[in-house]
Amino acid sequence: MPSLEPSPEEFRRLTDRVGNLAVDFVAGLDARRTVSPTSAHSTSAAFDLPLPEDGIGEAIIDDLEQISQHLRAPTGRRLPYVVGSGDPIGALGDFYASLVNQNVTAWRSAPAAVAVERTVIRWLASAVGCEGFDGLFTSGGSLANLMALAMARELRAPANEDGAQPCVVYASEQIHMSIPRALALLGIGRSSLRLVPVDDHLRIDVDALKTVIESDRRAGRRGIAVVASAGTVMTGAVDPLAQVAEIARSHDLWLHVDGAYGGFAALAEPAKFDGLARADSISLDAHKWLYQPLDCGILLYRDGEQARRAFSYSAEYVNTSSEDPIESFAFFDHTIELSRRFRALKVWLSLRYHGLAAFREAIAGNLRQAQLLAQLIDSQPALELLAPVELSVVCFRWIGPDRAALNERNDQILKRVNQRGHVWLSNANVRGVVGLRACITNHRTTDDDVRAVVEEVLAAAEETAADTQAHADFGVSR
Repeated sequence: MPSLEPSPEEFRRLTDRVGNLAVDFVAGLDARRTVSPTSAHSTSAAFDLPLPEDGIGEAIIDDLEQISQHLRAPTGRRLPYVVGSGDPIGALGDFYASLVNQNVTAWRSAPAAVAVERTVIRWLASAVGCEGFDGLFTSGGSLANLMALAMARELRAPANEDGAQPCVVYASEQIHMSIPRALALLGIGRSSLRLVPVDDHLRIDVDALKTVIESDRRAGRRGIAVVASAGTVMTGAVDPLAQVAEIARSHDLWLHVDGAYGGFAALAEPAKFDGLARADSISLDAHKWLYQPLDCGILLYRDGEQARRAFSYSAEYVNTSSEDPIESFAFFDHTIELSRRFRALKVWLSLRYHGLAAFREAIAGNLRQAQLLAQLIDSQPALELLAPVELSVVCFRWIGPDRAALNERNDQILKRVNQRGHVWLSNANVRGVVGLRACITNHRTTDDDVRAVVEEVLAAAEETAADTQAHADFGVSR
């Protein structure tokens, strides 16, 4: 037997042990600290080990238990960034996908995987109200946004043969950081991104958008695309998609919707996303609000021919002799990637195991919990909301008598909350006002977890106040 191939008996023992660890980990999540009491030194010391010349065998399973002590555990109180909670059924799909090791680049190399991916894409497009859209899985929203803008560029200002031409892209000033990064990588340049002001609800100001587009036209600058947000990362604002779509169409601009965070909320509240189906392309992240394990991004597009126009470039060694439209299908004609893992399998298993209604209910629950958190904040004189709560992001801050020091004080409170380890939040900065931010995209979050956010923030505020007073007293005594 090859030295790298475990015997069936050995592999069964290993998978049984890993399975037991996984079950215990998930079963014990609620009792875990969300932020483990680790440090850079202790974590480095635990894993900065010499490479063994001879393997250690089954003792490697102990490494998994060690890793679990240095985690940001996916409890119901992990609420900092836009990240999902990792459905265990989806994790089984990842395990099996790695085992069968299909390269989902074309039908001929992975027939079942290609068929599953194309089916899941059709399911998800229909579920968010975009029946008939095509698409594929990617690593995440950043790659999906890059590819969407590459499609827009190749249609409106072709660059694949002779290089990038001057052009401009429009988006709100709340747009995700992946958009300016994409323009840099595409050779369009970050200075060609027109950041449009937002309204009182932090959504793109459609009148300002029209003004900027028309100004560029008069100056002879070529616009190629508008990027709308279906849930901004900082506050969850949803741009008025139908109005933006009308503006894009009237000016012959590609409409891309960045729905990496919020797009799947269309399952629960489709009215919030009126106009989504008028987009030319949409990014979604199943590893965010579809609760799948990382990584699991999606790019949907209206016209597959535009994807081929942007990405199709083949060599002799990938040509296929089949004339059958299914057997000749190749994802490498529709994406930047050649090597592609079987990402769709976890979503296939998860959707078929739970059913779409379970996801719709979980997302609706997260939306309701965000409103609950907003109500709890409103009921506390020491706390205030910093932005409207449109989806599941809640930005707020502690307030006190010394208004000049509030930004610094809220930074201190956030650090203390996370040091306490029970709840994990991130920072907020809304129009220069610093605060705290909870983003509920977690199927494990309970109403008690939501209440714990307020309890932990108020406790941290008391502790930091005591620390400040102690420092002041120490300075006086000196």
